[in-house]
Amino acid sequence: MNRQQIRRMLLLLLFASIPATLFYVSPIILLMGASEGVATGSMILFSVTFFASLVLGRFWCGWFCPMGGFQELCEGIQDQPVSGGRLNLLKYVVWVLWFVMVIVTVLSAGGIRAVNIFYSTNSGVSLTEPISYLVYFIIIGGIFLFAVVAGKRGFCHYFCPICVHFIIGRKIRNLFRWPALHLSGETNLCTGCNKCSKACPMGLDVKEMVQNRQMEDAECILCASCTDICPKGAITYGFKN
Repeated sequence: MNRQQIRRMLLLLLFASIPATLFYVSPIILLMGASEGVATGSMILFSVTFFASLVLGRFWCGWFCPMGGFQELCEGIQDQPVSGGRLNLLKYVVWVLWFVMVIVTVLSAGGIRAVNIFYSTNSGVSLTEPISYLVYFIIIGGIFLFAVVAGKRGFCHYFCPICVHFIIGRKIRNLFRWPALHLSGETNLCTGCNKCSKACPMGLDVKEMVQNRQMEDAECILCASCTDICPKGAITYGFKN
């Protein structure tokens, strides 16, 4: 299997496992635990992935996010890029509201006093009751609507608060310029075939990014789809400058 086949299979497996792992990637469960002074599995995961984003950017979104993988499955129905623009700012508003709520609830609870990775789960499994599956299908349905109505990974672009963590981590890295995973483009090798833009699961205009010598984009999830499909090797992916 090539790299993209491995990536998609990994995302598919992670999505299939969501009934068992949903609470470990849930910002709502994190908030619930915070209100009781408990560091949940989701709080620990989001903290670890934030520090990882200082080097890996939005790598989590491209390789490990189960909801992102589900949206890529939806490309069989809707493969048009999102309109973007100011609508991309909506997720920052959602993130600010959520983050402020987390801080307020932690302070109200007197700080974090305990760690419970399996918080709100039954023997470590997230969904065990029929009502839990109702919530699950509502979440899946909402994300499906975003992906089908808005375009490629519409939920990631417009609503996901967790990806903002990684964008902030990337901005910090760009400020200090330490070595990190990134894309590089060789303008002289680009033929303008546009295969990279069509392959991008985030619907970015990668061809323009290469031709403008500007490969850094807050919406890039570093999945390497553009690198792997470029017939001329105009796009490279790695840590080297």
